[in-house]
Amino acid sequence: MEYTDIQDIVDRYNQIRGGLIGMLQEIQARYSYLPEDALKVVAEQTNRSLVDIYGVATFYKSFSLKPRGKHLCSVCLGTACHVRGAPKIAEEFERQLGIKAGETTKDNEFTLETVNCLGACALGPIVVVDGHYFSNVRTSRVKQIISEVRDGLDKVEVKTDERIFPVEVSCAHCNHNLMDRVNLVDDMPSIRVTVSFGRKHGCIRLSSLYGSYNTKTEYETSENEIVNFFCPHCHAELTGATECGICGAPMVPMIVRGGGILQICSRYGCKGHLLDFSGVNV
Repeated sequence: MEYTDIQDIVDRYNQIRGGLIGMLQEIQARYSYLPEDALKVVAEQTNRSLVDIYGVATFYKSFSLKPRGKHLCSVCLGTACHVRGAPKIAEEFERQLGIKAGETTKDNEFTLETVNCLGACALGPIVVVDGHYFSNVRTSRVKQIISEVRDGLDKVEVKTDERIFPVEVSCAHCNHNLMDRVNLVDDMPSIRVTVSFGRKHGCIRLSSLYGSYNTKTEYETSENEIVNFFCPHCHAELTGATECGICGAPMVPMIVRGGGILQICSRYGCKGHLLDFSGVNV
C-alpha cells in the first residue's frame, strides 16, 4: 500500500459532504478491502478517531476489513425469504463456489455472504450480486446466476433481460405522476425529476426500467457526488430516512403505481436501488 495513494484519495474527498464514505469506497475499490494502515491514514488526515473510522467501516455491509472477491454475492435469509427456501439457495451457492458464507474463493473471484433483509420481501428468495437483484431464485437457477456474473452483469439488454421491468412512479409528497411520456429513455417513458449539485440546477430523466441505469441530463456530474432530487411539480425534496446499503448516501423515494416504493441512491455512480413492497398485499 502506497501512503501517497491514500493521501491523494483523502485530499480529493476531505472537503466534500459525505466525503468519508467516498474515501472508503475508493480505497476499497483499489485494494478490494480496507487495509488497517489505510484507515489509520484516513483517521490522521481527517482528524477523526480511528474508532469512528472503524465504526463507519463496520456499519455498512459494502465495506470489508479483509480482502473480498471481485464479485460480492449476498443471499437474503430474512423471514420472508427463509420460509421460501432461502437456506437451500445459500447452500447451493456454497456448493457451486466451494466456499462457506463469509468466505472468498481461492481465485478471488467471488465472496459469498448471507444477510438478514434486502428490502424486497415480496420477491423472495432474493439474491443480490454486485448490486443486481435476482428475484424468486430457486436452487436450479444458482449455477446460471454464477455464469451470468462471470460473463458480466453490466451487459444489460433492456428488451430481453428478465431482471429488467418497467415501473411507473409518482412524487412521495404530492403524489403527482413523474412520468415523461415525450422524452424517452430506453425507448420507454422516462422519470423526470429536478436535481441540484454544487451550483448547478436542472432536470434529469431516469430510465423507468428497473435495473437500467441509463439517464439523460443537462449537466455532467462528478463521480461519487451526492445529488439532491426534487419533485418538478411541488418542488419538495425527495428524501427519506433510508440510507444506501452500498455507500451510505441518502436514498431517494418514489411511489410505485399499484403499491410499493422505489428507492434509488442519491450518489452519482452508485448503483444502489431497491423496490420495497413491505405492507403491500400480493
